[in-house]
Amino acid sequence: MPQRFVSEQVLSRPAVVMPRPISPRWCALAAGSASIAAFVLLWQLASMREATILFPGPLATIHAAVVLLREGVLSQDVLISLMRIGVGFIAGVAVGVPLGLAMGAFRPIRIFFEPYIQFFRFVPAIAWLIPAILWFGIGELSKIFLIFYTTIFLVLLNTMIGVSSVRRNQMRAAQCFGANAWQRYVWVVLPATMPYVLTGMRLAMGNSFAAVVGAELIASERGIGFLIVDSWMWLAADRMFAGMLTLGLLGVLADYLFQALSRLCARRYLMRG
Repeated sequence: MPQRFVSEQVLSRPAVVMPRPISPRWCALAAGSASIAAFVLLWQLASMREATILFPGPLATIHAAVVLLREGVLSQDVLISLMRIGVGFIAGVAVGVPLGLAMGAFRPIRIFFEPYIQFFRFVPAIAWLIPAILWFGIGELSKIFLIFYTTIFLVLLNTMIGVSSVRRNQMRAAQCFGANAWQRYVWVVLPATMPYVLTGMRLAMGNSFAAVVGAELIASERGIGFLIVDSWMWLAADRMFAGMLTLGLLGVLADYLFQALSRLCARRYLMRG
């Protein structure tokens, strides 16, 4: 067969178009959507086996949330709970980070404070509920104190571990370049500790959302925790589930915003997986 004829046959064949690979982002989105759909389906099937008044399904829960929004109850409770979480969380970070840096860098400070830290971090915040009311009254300060108490230990311990994990070779290298003690602390210790600080803050924020329910358990007239407890007392399970669903969604949104801000403001300090 002539070479020219063979070439013409090859050129006349239709080109094979390779399919584009599916983006990992779309795969993650599809997997997450399927997981949520499966959970909602299982929730609906489980609610059909129980009394609706005791275990409402997803449709009843969403309907209750819509009613609460129309009444203006849910929006007020969300704002009040977020205010308490925000103030308590910021106060815990403001105290936990400097104290963790000091305990990690200076051994005498660590020896002095560590027994108290190790003792009180095993006492849950809910155990301080009645003493907080006796000391600070039934106002906002007692509730903020419980969230502060929940936040400070995670932030402090993670910060202290981050300072302790700085390698000596890094400090020696900085010293060889003429850096004094303060410069080594600012340019070596703090950047190496930042991933641990952010991890402690993220974990503490999750615990703050859990602590707000206990903080609003007694002597409170507003808040998501109060909404959940009050609905339980009146056997309004759909409203109780609506409050729980709202609290979980707010926590997911807060965690997403925290990660986004961390990537935006502290990308260079984040740990690479």
